[in-house]
Amino acid sequence: MSLVSAILIAAGESSRMGRLKPLLPWRGTPLVEYQVASLIDGGASEVVVVLGHRHEEVTPFVSGQGVRFVVNPSYRVGKTTSIKAGIRDLDPKTTDILLLAVDQPRPPRIIDAVLRSHLRSAALITSPRYAGRGGHPLAFASALRAELEAITEEGQGIREVLLAHEAEVNAVPIDDPIVRVDINTAEDYEKALARYGT
Repeated sequence: MSLVSAILIAAGESSRMGRLKPLLPWRGTPLVEYQVASLIDGGASEVVVVLGHRHEEVTPFVSGQGVRFVVNPSYRVGKTTSIKAGIRDLDPKTTDILLLAVDQPRPPRIIDAVLRSHLRSAALITSPRYAGRGGHPLAFASALRAELEAITEEGQGIREVLLAHEAEVNAVPIDDPIVRVDINTAEDYEKALARYGT
């Protein structure tokens, strides 16, 4: 039986945004809360939210069955440290790992489509694609757990694992550009909000 563990990265400083990304309003709720619910509704068995910058402001919005948070004290070093902090906290029985950042809002149907394809194909890595370009969330078989724990900022982070197993990536065509939405700036947020967030 599959045990899918999702890691939601929400540790960054939101410097380009100028506001704390996890608490941005999205569909009537803080973005972090929306993302956690979406991951659970989309099929994740557990969600580990990795916090860092101003974590004490975000923790009240991280709750629910199968949901917990870890604080990454090294978040300023880069995203790889947060990914690794999340992986270290996963259930030992995890069979598959789903990776998403808080600033990549995804509805449950997208999570579900990626997970279904990943589990059905028993893939090593699954990546959604829109118009031939890769998106998120990414799914990994737990066989890659050690490789994921070894990523570094000096290397290419997650990209290093993707490139090492390029021929084994299960690409899932999804006819919705939301799989590529990434909210980095206030302008990105306003555009995404107008199209998807209400």
